[in-house]
Amino acid sequence: MTRLTRMHEMNRPGPPGWARPPAALVAAHLDRPPGGARVTVAGLVILRQRPGTAKGVIFLTLEDETGTVNVIVWRKIYERFRRAVIAGRLLRVTGRVQREAGVTHVIAEGIEDISDMLDRLLDSEPEGALYLPEKTG
Repeated sequence: MTRLTRMHEMNRPGPPGWARPPAALVAAHLDRPPGGARVTVAGLVILRQRPGTAKGVIFLTLEDETGTVNVIVWRKIYERFRRAVIAGRLLRVTGRVQREAGVTHVIAEGIEDISDMLDRLLDSEPEGALYLPEKTG
């Protein structure tokens, strides 16, 4: 294990060995980079909004094990990453931090569907995982 990997393991929240998208800042640390900084975040898509009055802008809310991240997807970015925005269950988003009226957003520049990582959660259960009994009858 490299020094950088050890530091990452010590600073990352959640149970040891829990699957995390590589190179993604957790929601709880989104207050650390300055406004305008380029960051990558990842999480489960818990909300997609496309208000009729928003002129093609889409709002996403991602959730990781530490909290939620608000993502703004402008029309041009949506057109480029449409499939990921519409169908992705787990997304990695790279963009710029924007802070306005006490709310932090990530303005998306790139969006990647990493939903296949969800299957890895089934490969090996984290220590202390709750096992539900199978349905009978």
